Amino acid sequence: MSSPDNAFARRFDDERETALELDGVSRVFAGRAVLNNLSLNVKRGQFVSMLGASGAGKTTLLRILAGLDQADSGRVRVAGARSVVFQEPRLVPAKRVWENVVIGHGRLGAAKPSALAALDEVGLTPHADGWPKTLSGGEAQRVALARALVREPKLLLLDEPFAALDALTRIRMYELVARLWRAHTPAVVLVTHDIDEAILLSDRIVVLSQGEIGADVVVDLPRPRSRSDEAAIALRTRLLAELGVTQDAPRKAA
Repeated sequence: MSSPDNAFARRFDDERETALELDGVSRVFAGRAVLNNLSLNVKRGQFVSMLGASGAGKTTLLRILAGLDQADSGRVRVAGARSVVFQEPRLVPAKRVWENVVIGHGRLGAAKPSALAALDEVGLTPHADGWPKTLSGGEAQRVALARALVREPKLLLLDEPFAALDALTRIRMYELVARLWRAHTPAVVLVTHDIDEAILLSDRIVVLSQGEIGADVVVDLPRPRSRSDEAAIALRTRLLAELGVTQDAPRKAA
C-alpha cells in the first residue's frame, strides 16, 4: 500500500461546515488492514458515536483524527481546532486543578480566567485551587472535559471517557456532555462499546467492522431519551444485529 501524501493531510478553514472528512483511509499494522478504504464525513455540530468489537478500528481511527497517528493511504481533513478526552483524565498531579485545565496555554496567570470559566461550566469551581488527588473519578473526568472545551474545539474527540466511571456518575456525565455539546456546538466523535450510551447521546451511530463501516445509522429520537422507550429498544436490537449479536425472543408466560 502506498505511503500517505502529506498534501492529503490538511485542516479545514473555520468557516467550513464540515468538521472532518475521510476519503479512502487505510491503516495497516503487521500486514493487517485495521482501517480499510474508509470514507466518512461529519458536519459541524453533529454528535457521532463509533461502535464496534475490539479490534474493529475505532481507536485507530480516533488517533488519526486526533493527529496521534497517520493513515497509510487516503485523505484525512479535520477542523483546525480539535480536542481529545481519553478514558483516563491524564491530569498532572503537581499542578492545581485550574492549571490542569489550561496546560499548554502559555502564561498560566493570563489563562486563569478561562480556566475558571470552564470549571464553572462543569460544576467544579470550588475545586479550582485543589489538587488532582483530591478529586473523585467523575470530578477528574470533568476537569479533562473542561480542558478540552477551553480550547473551543470545532471537533471534540471522546475515547471511551465514561468507561471507568460507576453507573450513577456515568449518567451524570451523559447529561453534562449533552448540555456542553448544545452550548458549544462542536462536532463530537465518541468511541464507545456501550450501545445505550450511543443511543442516548448521538445524532448518528457508525458501526465499524473489520476496518470498514458496516452501518451508518441516523438516530432520529426526541431528547431527552430513555433506554425503555420503544424506539430506543428497537434501535438497540438493530445495532446488536449489526454487531453480530442476536437476541432470543422473550418467552411468553405459561
